[in-house]
Amino acid sequence: MRRNAAKLPTPDGVDALIGVNYWSRTGGPLMWRDYDGDVVAEELEQLRAHGITHTRSFLYWPDFHPQPDQLSEEMLGHFADFLQRHIDAGMWTIPTFIVGHMSAQNWDPAWRNGRDIFTDVWFVGRQAWYIREVVSRFADNAAIDGWLLTNEVPIYADWRSRGIDTIDAEAVTAWAQILIDAVRAGGGKQAVSIGEGAWGVEITGNDNGFRVRELEPLIDFFGPHVYRMEDDLVRQHLGAAFICELLDIGDKPVVMEEFGVTSDYVDDANAAHYYRQVLHHTLLAGATAWIPWNNVDYDAFADREPYSHHPFEMHFGLVTSEGEPKAQLLEVKEFASRLAELDFGGLERPDTRVGLLVSSFLESPYAFTAREDGPTVFQVARQSYVAAREADLPIGVIRERDGLPDNLDLIIVPSTKALLAPTWTDLVRRAEAGAVVYASYFNGVHANQRGSWWPKLDELFGVRKSLKYGLIEPVLTDTVTLEFRSDFGRIKAGERLTFAVGGTVEGRSHLPVDATEAEVIAVDGYGQPALLRRRIGSGSMILSTYPLEYFASAVPRVNPEPTWLLYQALALEAKAAPGIRVDDPRVMTGVMEHRDGRRFVWFISQSEQPVTFTPVTNARLSRIDNGAATTHLSLPPFGVEILAVTPEEIGSNGERGSSSESRGVTR
Repeated sequence: MRRNAAKLPTPDGVDALIGVNYWSRTGGPLMWRDYDGDVVAEELEQLRAHGITHTRSFLYWPDFHPQPDQLSEEMLGHFADFLQRHIDAGMWTIPTFIVGHMSAQNWDPAWRNGRDIFTDVWFVGRQAWYIREVVSRFADNAAIDGWLLTNEVPIYADWRSRGIDTIDAEAVTAWAQILIDAVRAGGGKQAVSIGEGAWGVEITGNDNGFRVRELEPLIDFFGPHVYRMEDDLVRQHLGAAFICELLDIGDKPVVMEEFGVTSDYVDDANAAHYYRQVLHHTLLAGATAWIPWNNVDYDAFADREPYSHHPFEMHFGLVTSEGEPKAQLLEVKEFASRLAELDFGGLERPDTRVGLLVSSFLESPYAFTAREDGPTVFQVARQSYVAAREADLPIGVIRERDGLPDNLDLIIVPSTKALLAPTWTDLVRRAEAGAVVYASYFNGVHANQRGSWWPKLDELFGVRKSLKYGLIEPVLTDTVTLEFRSDFGRIKAGERLTFAVGGTVEGRSHLPVDATEAEVIAVDGYGQPALLRRRIGSGSMILSTYPLEYFASAVPRVNPEPTWLLYQALALEAKAAPGIRVDDPRVMTGVMEHRDGRRFVWFISQSEQPVTFTPVTNARLSRIDNGAATTHLSLPPFGVEILAVTPEEIGSNGERGSSSESRGVTR
């Protein structure tokens, strides 16, 4: 299975597009009114010295387009100087046109008069005219390296506040086509995207009208904006990465267009940790450009909207109002340096034979299904992704709607209420051909047609279910313990794994079964089958009667939890174990390959404390700077280490090393 890592073209001499969302400290969103080119030059010089080559700039719409058929020559003159300052600094910018939303405030051109941004023909025409005219003036400027139509236009459209239950996706797509056509009509040949945040139903399970699949043919890259509030540290660190995986659609590059932290929410050390985690995890998940929010703090404008009513918005900067670099900026600089050292332009993600199946109920509005179903698919799939990463599996995301790739050894179907009926037939065919298919039973989170919609479940898994119509088998305890009756992967017979239980009343349930053709691998605390395997053809169908991934997804601060050990065992069962692993879920690994044949492995700690470990591998690991071989590693809190990988035969067992912490942290 191929995993996307498409890249945008970059200017000569630029290893990777490392940028920053930019407003000058002279005015924030109103910087063009108080424009000071010398201050801009100072700010750009500081950014460039820290490895940043690009800005994402914003044409504050009310100022640049003061009348329906008029542009502000004063503002355009300032922007021309702004571009020259980039050229002087050896930098580039990606301008954003429709800046009607910014930092918790919406601003309209004075002449909008309540017109709908997507469906009012005259208003759409004025937007297209504005974009075409601006592009025609600057398309050939050497500082321009892309275009964005808007900034978070789903918020600016504000459709829910106008009493509209849904937004017209067809109108949104047509609007995007018209504005992109305007960029091309103005002579813009650079890459273009929308700037809407990639918050569509294909990612979130909630339909905001911006359908990723429908917009994909129009754009040159995806640009997720990720500012998640979470209740689990590992899910927080991997949240942006999972979104990047979900955006593996159409082989388009994924640009981390916005992410960041306000210093009002977090201390300096933890802000740096967050940046480090997001940068490296999204790289391993397919992102190939990064533009954090934002360049500087705005303490001078505490009495100005939006900062007067959302004061935390003042302090997302990589630089303080006094011009001092924050720890986040130093992380960006270090990341840029590492990418240059590795020759980022040649790095690719290796193919994988391990897939995480994401139900089409995430994105498809099937008749008579509940609105909660889509977001629940996201919630569960993300937790499964976390467990797979803790097990060091090179996981790839499979969208059911796109069909199953042929070259998979392990297919994980986590806590899934519903797949399309033909998908189950395909899964059986894959198992017969040699794959291991794992699925965990799930009733869903609500009472509408409560139960797993799995056709002929008994035949699929070689069991006989014991369910009463309309009722569930509730899990009334806060934990579930599985005891293994036989060896399974590295889990020995007699070992026990205990899982936390969370979720709704309907979700906190399980499937009582008796084994018919299946063999019982593990039982629950009542001696009932909990993990079963039906061998079929040259592969197997493995059933968990408990929705372990859903349980974990609904429990705060749960990770790491033992599902990673189950996934590690499944990979061994499927002969798809990773070539490099760490038997400590607090340290995650990921591998990238260079086109010249070199391979590199990342070790990323999720521990608040220093951690020492020995990677398990049959390869030689060595320092990139001096080539010295290494077998033992120590990482600081939330630290990252990258090593070179050289294949090496070391013995019949194909493994070397063990974790100093072993697996006990999850028991």
